[in-house]
Amino acid sequence: MTEAPILYSFRRCPYAMRARLAVAVSGVSVELREILLRDKAAAFLETSPSGTVPCLKDGAEVIDESLDVMLWALHHNDPESWLAMPEAGFALIEEADGPFKRALDRTKYHTRYADADPEESRAEAMQFLNNLEDQLGEGWLFGDKPSLADMAILPFVRQFAFIDKTRFDAEAGPNLADWLARFLESDAFANIMPKLPVWQAGDAPTVFCGHIEKSGC
Repeated sequence: MTEAPILYSFRRCPYAMRARLAVAVSGVSVELREILLRDKAAAFLETSPSGTVPCLKDGAEVIDESLDVMLWALHHNDPESWLAMPEAGFALIEEADGPFKRALDRTKYHTRYADADPEESRAEAMQFLNNLEDQLGEGWLFGDKPSLADMAILPFVRQFAFIDKTRFDAEAGPNLADWLARFLESDAFANIMPKLPVWQAGDAPTVFCGHIEKSGC
């Protein structure tokens, strides 16, 4: 019997969230292992070149970048056509992963950066998000259905918004606010967020294929 791919994850990490979103929508069955970032399991460190989540092990193949995990899952199965987006979607993900994430980190974790001005960083992050306002007029970034770009970016929008949710709600345009609210209220988000015990070697597998099953999907 072929062993299921193993996905090392951490519930609250936005990179891990977006990987789980894509695995969930694809329906591909993986063994989900919840990692404690301050005390990483030896098996995880032996697998992940970077020591960061998510990390997917599929036989001899190791995928150590969250966007690559998303693409791995969707290339197996893409029932909601998340990959059916223009090339501009990848450019938008790159901008979100680069300048926007940099500004997010320097807002949320400004004490870690000697050169960080949290107000300037916040303004930079909001500029990126408010630039999406008109593009979200049909509900999603590229029309009336979610795409890879939406699901790759929204976990980071969530992280930024909850730095100061009241302020975010006051500053966000209506399309932006609605986009995030629909994501947070969606079954897709609920299905990837159950709390799991930290994985330890010898534990029975936790199978994940759009929802959590101890015995299998």
